[in-house]
Amino acid sequence: MQERTYFDIFSLPQHLNIDLVALEKSFYAFSRKLHPDRFAGRSAAEQEAALAESSRLNDAYRTLKDPIARTEYLLKLEGIELEEQSRAATDAARAAGTSKKQVVPEDLLEEAFELNMQLEEMRAAKKMGEDDPQLRNDLVRAKSDFDQKLQQTDARLHQIWSEWDEAVDRNDPASRTEARNAMVDLLNRRSYLRNLVRDVYEALTL
Repeated sequence: MQERTYFDIFSLPQHLNIDLVALEKSFYAFSRKLHPDRFAGRSAAEQEAALAESSRLNDAYRTLKDPIARTEYLLKLEGIELEEQSRAATDAARAAGTSKKQVVPEDLLEEAFELNMQLEEMRAAKKMGEDDPQLRNDLVRAKSDFDQKLQQTDARLHQIWSEWDEAVDRNDPASRTEARNAMVDLLNRRSYLRNLVRDVYEALTL
């Protein structure tokens, strides 16, 4: 028998736009039914089953209430393991004794190259106990630019969620596949941009 999905637990369609207030209400209603006090007089097997169900309920709620975790979980149901792909890349890099390499979105290649050069300069200057005001200003501007790109990526991701939901409601496999592939690209782009922003922040503050 196939295990119920997190969406099934809350009787939800596999949508990416969900009612978070209703989700929270359902979670607390189910949690009350599974509270250990209700099973105090039951058999050890029943208590263990209730505990396992409660743990899965918590996992489901924690995943579905977060929009990115929800998207990654849905992609996992679609057979795409973003976390597993990332872990595989990390393991391969470790085995080869090299740094893990992220795929750079093509339109960011030039900017990312320039940024990495600036970051190396900043790190070298800090080691020498020096500070380059112009370089610092350049990095602040770069961070602002990448922050904006991150916001644009999130906005596009929101649009794709609606396109996915509509495709599910229409039972349109072609549109589902198109939306799914777009979400994979956007999540990878989002991850890359977040790493760039993090690297700039660390170079400016550490």
